[in-house]
Amino acid sequence: METDHLCIGGGPAGVFAALTAAEHGKRCIILEHNKQLGRKLRITGKGRCNLTNNCDRDTLMANIPANGKFLYSAFSRCTPQDVMAYFEKLGVPLKTERGNRVFPVSDRAEDIVQALQKAVRLAGIPVVHGDAAELLLENGRCTGVRTADGREYRAGTTLLATGGMSYPKTGSDGSGYRLAETAGHTIVPPMPSLIPLVTQETWCQEAMGLSLRNVILRLYRGNKCIFEELGEMLFTHFGVSGPLVLSASALMRKGSPQDYRLEIDLKSGLTPEQLDKRIQRDLADSPNRDLGNILHALLPAKLILPVLRLAGISPDTKANALTKAQRLHLGSCIKAVSLHVRAFRPIEEAIVTRGGVSVKEVDARTMASRCCEGLYFAGEILDLDGYTGGFNLQIAFATAYSAGLAMAEQA
Repeated sequence: METDHLCIGGGPAGVFAALTAAEHGKRCIILEHNKQLGRKLRITGKGRCNLTNNCDRDTLMANIPANGKFLYSAFSRCTPQDVMAYFEKLGVPLKTERGNRVFPVSDRAEDIVQALQKAVRLAGIPVVHGDAAELLLENGRCTGVRTADGREYRAGTTLLATGGMSYPKTGSDGSGYRLAETAGHTIVPPMPSLIPLVTQETWCQEAMGLSLRNVILRLYRGNKCIFEELGEMLFTHFGVSGPLVLSASALMRKGSPQDYRLEIDLKSGLTPEQLDKRIQRDLADSPNRDLGNILHALLPAKLILPVLRLAGISPDTKANALTKAQRLHLGSCIKAVSLHVRAFRPIEEAIVTRGGVSVKEVDARTMASRCCEGLYFAGEILDLDGYTGGFNLQIAFATAYSAGLAMAEQA
C-alpha cells in the first residue's frame, strides 16, 4: 500500500500529525498495533486527561527540565491555546483548573479519544493494525515500513510516534527506539520520569494510603535544594507518590537515586515560631496526657509515631515532662520530615519516559531526522519530557504539529 504520509503510532502525537497533514490535502495512513487509537490517552490524568497547560511559552519552557530550547519553535507554532481551540472545535468543552491544568468539562479522557477517532474518520485516514517490524531504508532514505506479518506500507514521509517505555500494556513498549537505531539514530538511555519513589525508610508503609495536602516537598542532592513546591503527595507501601513526588522525580537526572533526599514540611502555613506556640498551647491544654495522644490535633494519626521517632521522643512522654529543647526539636522535625530515596519504581510505572531519540539528530523546526531522509519524529519517543500539569501532552501535540506541517510540504 502506498500513501503520502505514514504515521507509526496511534497515540496523540501520531494522530495529531496525521490530522495536520490531512488538513493540507495529503493522504495519510496510521499504523497502530493496538486494536484502538489512543489507548494510553485514556488513562492520562487519572482518566480525566490533562490535555495541556493554559500558559504562555515561557512557562512551558520553564516546565521542561531538559532540552527545552529544542521545543522553542514547536511551542511557537502550536501553543496551548491552539490545542484548546482545536479540541473545542472538535466538540469537546474544556475547563482550566488549579495550576492552569486543562481538562474536558466532562472529566472524561474518553471524550478526547473519541473526538480524535471521529476526526480521523472524517478526514478519511485509514487506520491499519499491526506491529512495525522494520523501516524500509533505501539509499539513505526511509520509504515506509514492513510489519511483523510481512505487509509493506510505502510513503513519501514516515513518522515515528511510538511513545516511550512507560505503561507498556498500552503500547508504549520502546519498540520505536530499535526502529530509530536502524536509521542511524542515537538513543539516550530511557529512564523513568514522573515516577513514584522507593524510600529507605520503611515506616512509610505504616502511613500507606495517607494523602497529604498543602504540604511543601523539597528535594535535595547533597546539601543543595533543587526542588521546592507546595501541593499534594501520598504515602505507599514502598515509599511516596503523588503530584509533588512525581514532579520532584523529574529532576533526579544526575547520579543515582540514592544521592537524593526528600523533606516534607507538614505545616507549611506556619512559621517555626508559630508552630512552637501552637505546640505549647496544645501541651498546656493537656499537661498530664501522653504526647502521642496530644498530637492528634496537629498531625494525621498515621504520622504521629513516625514523627516522634524522628524527634527521638517516646510517645508516652507526658506533656508536662517535655523539655524546651525536645519541644523545639519536635517542631523542627514536623517542618522537615526527612526521607532518603532508595530507588525509582519500575519504568513501567512512570507517567513518561525521559531519554529516547537524541534531539541533536532531529531538526527542531520540522522534527525531521538529520540521519535519514523522509523520517520524522513526534512525542515521547524523543528525548523530551516535562513536569506534571499537561506539559507532556503539549510536547506531543506541538512536535506532532511541526512534523505534520513539514511532512505535508514534502509530498
